[in-house]
Amino acid sequence: MPSRLTPLRVLLLDLDGVLVDTRPVMESAWHQVQKDHGLNVPFEMYERHLGRPFADIMDQLGLTDTEAIHQTYSQASTAASHLARQFDGVAEVLHAFASAEWRLGIVTSKPLNRAAPLLAQLGVPFATVRTPNGVGRGKPAPDPILLALIDLGADPADALYIGDMAVDQEAARRAGVPYVHAAWGYGAPARPAPVVAESPEDLLRLMDTGPLLKGSQA
Repeated sequence: MPSRLTPLRVLLLDLDGVLVDTRPVMESAWHQVQKDHGLNVPFEMYERHLGRPFADIMDQLGLTDTEAIHQTYSQASTAASHLARQFDGVAEVLHAFASAEWRLGIVTSKPLNRAAPLLAQLGVPFATVRTPNGVGRGKPAPDPILLALIDLGADPADALYIGDMAVDQEAARRAGVPYVHAAWGYGAPARPAPVVAESPEDLLRLMDTGPLLKGSQA
């Protein structure tokens, strides 16, 4: 088999807070959880742990009735899905990467049944979508990123991961994949400071493997 002369260019992205603004959906769903389950845990505490699998978030919050809470949250999220909005410029940026022959993939902690409609609205060809419905551990473990790379036949050095939470950064570090932080998302980057993209359009600089990528293995 002939060897590859140029690196396979792969762009892996988180969903919530990177491609789609789902904060209004999540906040509405969490308020329903508070009401139905008599919880006084504010949404801000839930939001602090975004990016982890739902069960892990419940552990972080010290909540035990995970299955019932998840059912309520899922139903309420579906009912409030109309509140989700694409971030300005996201679809155009993704199409630009696809036109430049980058392969695009999604690595998200959102279940597939709620992620799929949001991804379909973007109208972009994603070569792989990794969600908690598959095998492996969720973020901050490296499993979903590594599994996405296996799907694409790519090495960690061939890829970039775009996220907006500290768990995204940790998962990328543990997978050996350069990380870029989406400053328009919901969380702050961790230490050591990663490369930061200030807007979706700013991601277009990634097409030039120049200074932007230096130090991005944070």
